[in-house]
Amino acid sequence: MGRRLVWGLLIAFLCCAISLFLAPNDLHRSLVAATNHAQQDHHVNRAYNDALAKSILFFEGQRSGKLPADQRVTWRGDSALADGQPDNVNLVGGYYDAGDNVKFGWTISYTTSLLSWAAIEYRQQITSAGEIEHLRQAIRWATDFLLRSHTSSTTFYTQVGDGNKDHSCWERPEDMDTPRTLYKITSQNPGSEAAGDAAAALAAASMVFEHVDAAYSSKLLQHAKSVIKQLFEFADKYRGSYGASCPFYCSYSGYQDELLWGATWLYEATGDKKYHGYLTSNQGWSGSVSEFSWDNKLAGVQTLLAKVTL
Repeated sequence: MGRRLVWGLLIAFLCCAISLFLAPNDLHRSLVAATNHAQQDHHVNRAYNDALAKSILFFEGQRSGKLPADQRVTWRGDSALADGQPDNVNLVGGYYDAGDNVKFGWTISYTTSLLSWAAIEYRQQITSAGEIEHLRQAIRWATDFLLRSHTSSTTFYTQVGDGNKDHSCWERPEDMDTPRTLYKITSQNPGSEAAGDAAAALAAASMVFEHVDAAYSSKLLQHAKSVIKQLFEFADKYRGSYGASCPFYCSYSGYQDELLWGATWLYEATGDKKYHGYLTSNQGWSGSVSEFSWDNKLAGVQTLLAKVTL
């Protein structure tokens, strides 16, 4: 009896051992699958982190002005250091548009609001990827320029450079010799799209810097909505569609979406119910749209407000 029990245990052990080596059991398969998934997740995360890093690095290649000592795109040099001089204002900095050497304030503002939205919505993930400081630097390079462009309560510079002449001459910004023509909006020559977008960008960026540079965050909000520097109020009070950047960036959707976009980000940044009231009073401007772009912000407005109201 005892001998049969011993042999039975030995046979059972051998069967288990053979099955383990010749045909992996469920546990073995689970371990292999888990390892494969972990390796795949690791490769996927590395790929996403690499894409994120390169996307942010792209903006360093588009920088205009005096480049900082920690500039990573080292084949770029200082450029356009006299921007704004014809009007005795400082418009150095900001970003060049696409592959040319023109600086469009309207699209810089739109880009800044989206970068800020990403920094707010996905701060933890971007921090985990080690890119949050690079992203803040990209945002600040734009907001510093937007602050310089807002030279009075009713003056905002919206473009530096002659698009037609620039596009007819392909050259590096370090070597450019095309005119650095200045364009601006005023109470007599309004552009609600450009002003509303700038207000949105500064308000969104103020949330990015709120806990890392409170003084700078406050300055951004001050320009976006305060009594002294009132970009949003300027956009709303002196209503008019922006056409200075045509034929390169024409306002096809009108200025209502930019006014709603600016009010939405100001409401997000301040919680001030007057902006919510503005949105409610003008909700008729919104509607079903098929795109979200530099020209039409309604989908972005609806997405942000849905988070607050639902």
